[in-house]
Amino acid sequence: MDIINANIKFIRKQKGMTQQKFADAIGIKRSSLGAYEEGRAKPNYKTIKVIADKFNLTLDKLLSEDLAKIADQSVFGSSSPANSQSNANPMNAPMFGAAPSNKSRSNIRTVAVTVNDDGIQNVEVVTAKARAGYLAGYNDPQYIEGLNRIHFPFFIDLKGGTYRAFEISGDSMLPLPSGSFVIGEYVENWNSIKSGDTYVVISPNEGLVYKRVMNSIADDNTLILKSDNPEYPPYRIHINDVEEVWQIKAFICNEFPSTVATTQTTSTKNVSADDLMSKFMELQNEVHQMKKKLKN
Repeated sequence: MDIINANIKFIRKQKGMTQQKFADAIGIKRSSLGAYEEGRAKPNYKTIKVIADKFNLTLDKLLSEDLAKIADQSVFGSSSPANSQSNANPMNAPMFGAAPSNKSRSNIRTVAVTVNDDGIQNVEVVTAKARAGYLAGYNDPQYIEGLNRIHFPFFIDLKGGTYRAFEISGDSMLPLPSGSFVIGEYVENWNSIKSGDTYVVISPNEGLVYKRVMNSIADDNTLILKSDNPEYPPYRIHINDVEEVWQIKAFICNEFPSTVATTQTTSTKNVSADDLMSKFMELQNEVHQMKKKLKN
C-alpha cells in the first residue's frame, strides 16, 4: 500500500471518524474512500489537497511521510495522540502543526485519476487528437475527468497501480503500427525505470512520445529515448524536462501479434480512435456480463 493510502486511513482513525463521515467531510463517496484505504485506488490531486487543507497538513508530509510512525508527543503536543482538542473538533484541530513546510516540493509527483462507482480506478484513454490537451491538462482532475475511459479488471483489480491508454502514431516504433494503443502504468520513482523497456514519456518540449528508454539518471540525469525503427536516431532528454512517465504493460492494435511482428512498413490498415473506443466498450460489457454469470 502506498504512503498516501495508509496516511488517509491513519488520519480517519486518529480523528475517530467513520468512513462515511470522513468521506462526506472531504467530498467523496464512501466507496471511493474504502478503495483508497484498501490500496485498490489512489486519490487524485484535488482530494489530496482537500485532505491536507482540512487537517492542516503539508502536501509534502501527507505524500512522503508515514504519519503513523511520527505520531508521538512532539507531533501532537500531548501525551496522547488522540488529544482532547482533536476529539472536540476533529476537523479543524492541527494534526502535525499548521506551519507550512519550507522544503521544496519539486520532487512531489501526483497523478489525477478517476474511479467508478465501486471505487475502482478507470483507465483514461488519450487519443492522438487529445494529445495537445493532455500536455496542458495531464495533472488537472477536471480535464482527466473529461477523457474517455475504460475499466480493465485484469489490470486494476489484480495488480494495483494507476494505468492510462495512449494512442501512438507514426512508424518509429515498428513493428507496432500507427493507430495502436499502448497501456502504461504510472511511474512515481524515475530511478526505477528499467533500461530497455518501453515507456510513454510526457514532456513540454518533446510532447507525448512512446519509446524504448535507457536509464542514465545516475550518470547525467537524463533518459535516452530510442526508437525500434533503426531509421530514427536515439536522443537524450533531461529529467527536469519530464512531466510524466508510464511503463508500458500491454498494447491493443488492429492486427494479431504474429502479423504485427513481421510487418516492417506503414501500409497497415488504420483503425480510428472511435472504432477502438467502441471495441473497448464492447470488452467492458462482455466482462460485466461474465461477472454477472459467475455471481449467479
